[in-house]
Amino acid sequence: MNASWIDIPTQDGKQFGGYLSLPPTGSGPGIVLVQEIWGVNEHIRAVADLYALAGYVVLAPDVFWRLSPRVDLDYDAAGTQQAFGYYQQVDTAQAAADVAAAVGLLRQRPEVTGKVATLGFCLGGQLAFRAAALSQADAAVCFYGGGIDQHLELAGQITQPILFHYAGNDEHIAQTAVSAVKAAFAGKDNAVFFDYPGVGHGFNCWGRSAVFNQSAAALATGRSLQFLAENL
Repeated sequence: MNASWIDIPTQDGKQFGGYLSLPPTGSGPGIVLVQEIWGVNEHIRAVADLYALAGYVVLAPDVFWRLSPRVDLDYDAAGTQQAFGYYQQVDTAQAAADVAAAVGLLRQRPEVTGKVATLGFCLGGQLAFRAAALSQADAAVCFYGGGIDQHLELAGQITQPILFHYAGNDEHIAQTAVSAVKAAFAGKDNAVFFDYPGVGHGFNCWGRSAVFNQSAAALATGRSLQFLAENL
């Protein structure tokens, strides 16, 4: 893959890193791909490369950089403990603004020839949602975004197409929270929801063997690619 780390300027005059993966053609629409709590690790970089192979210019910003730059954790007990430590400390409003800054930078990149979407997993799903409102990204995809129900005041600002993936047996996101998100977008034609019965939180992550579900992951990825193809 043609991939490298680049600098992303922030709204407060600082800069942080992001993993940029280019498609084989060298140009295409853009995706800001937002990490889980384990950082821009091997899995997230591989997901960025996957979408790049589908023809997108993909930027995965380091959302924990204000705590520690380039967090890259394994899914073992030690890595997971560290990941939750970062999750408990991160200022999510600031992180959402940083993701919005990544959208702005990606729009300016010469490799980006079309529109730009946000796409995120877990915490990244929430940040993809919030950054869509902040940055007016052209589309958004949220994989089991935890905490979106706590930011539904932004729903009215999201007029662009948005896709939500939810696990039927999610141990971190209550079905009442999912219902609240669905209710916030009821009657709007820009939101699409898919539920995946019988699978748990993180089902898309092949690095987490206890929760990974190949069938649901392939289905969700295919649906995401179709959604992006139709809206970018």
